[in-house]
Amino acid sequence: MIRFSTLLSRAAAAILLGSMLVLAGCHSGSTKDKVRTADMKSQFDTVIQAYKSGQFVVDGAVLSALDTGSHFAYLKDQGKLPKTILLEPSDDSKIRKQHLQYMARLQIDYGFTVYYDDGGELKKISVIDTKARDLEDYKAPPKAADAPPPQQHH
Repeated sequence: MIRFSTLLSRAAAAILLGSMLVLAGCHSGSTKDKVRTADMKSQFDTVIQAYKSGQFVVDGAVLSALDTGSHFAYLKDQGKLPKTILLEPSDDSKIRKQHLQYMARLQIDYGFTVYYDDGGELKKISVIDTKARDLEDYKAPPKAADAPPPQQHH
């Protein structure tokens, strides 16, 4: 057997320990899906806003989830489908679970990547962790005039 001197063994152990600490320091606090940057809007191809009742504000227009999907289908046909999308809260609504589920469905259907603003921190929507929801058209709650008359019992 080959014997190494005690000094050489200790030096090798110290180098190994030092390199492990350097690598651990490089990785601490970093994850793939989170970005801590205040102004990243310009880095995204498209920015849309969450609106009330699972709707979205796309290019200034309020669209249902189904209409938003149709918008992206049109962009795909035109060869202008975005690669990255930022979903942010609007003045009227915060980002809800329903919005994330619709965007997960759109990610699956069109292959782009969606990030959302979670209290100033950007997070990537994971289609594995977020249950994709079928796109639906907006159904406004019935108004009093549109509601069917109450049934009368004779």
